Amino acid sequence: MLSIYNANGLVHWTERDIRLRDMMTAHFAGEVSAFLKTTNPAWDVRRVEAPILTPRELISAAYGADDVFVQAKLSEHDHELVLRPETTPSTYVYMQHLLNSHQRVRPPLCVWQAGKSFRREQDQPTKHVRLKEFWQLEFQCAYTSDTANDYHGGCLEPVRRMIGAMTRLPTRVVPSDRLPAYSQV
Repeated sequence: MLSIYNANGLVHWTERDIRLRDMMTAHFAGEVSAFLKTTNPAWDVRRVEAPILTPRELISAAYGADDVFVQAKLSEHDHELVLRPETTPSTYVYMQHLLNSHQRVRPPLCVWQAGKSFRREQDQPTKHVRLKEFWQLEFQCAYTSDTANDYHGGCLEPVRRMIGAMTRLPTRVVPSDRLPAYSQV
């Protein structure tokens, strides 16, 4: 990661950085898929890549004008678009599309995505890694509310260990300080 521009929070990624990111994405995707299928072979795991520009109405109201980059509406027919501050809304839209389609897709379903997200972060030293443009990898899982399997609780420790093994750094599970509206935990 190189800070070449004279603008805090904007970095260049080297070829080595990109190879490492691609390798970790592939490894994490394979490990999460394998873990889910060991808990229940019925898991349907799918990848999606969604547009970076996202309709504003899909973005959580917790992200205000000071948090997101907004494209101005040029006409009354335009949608208000933002550079997505997270990949989650587009993953959920795709998941809903699959579940409502005639393809007989049913829970348990995991949709995952890796891609760029953008936030208006405060200018601070790069050592704090508060980037305005960053890569995000997420796995969204849908399962029935009456399942006897605690998928969420059961995956926390294996995912923590997997990240620790790949980074060779101490890892821990930290409760969210800004719980999204779509989540209970």
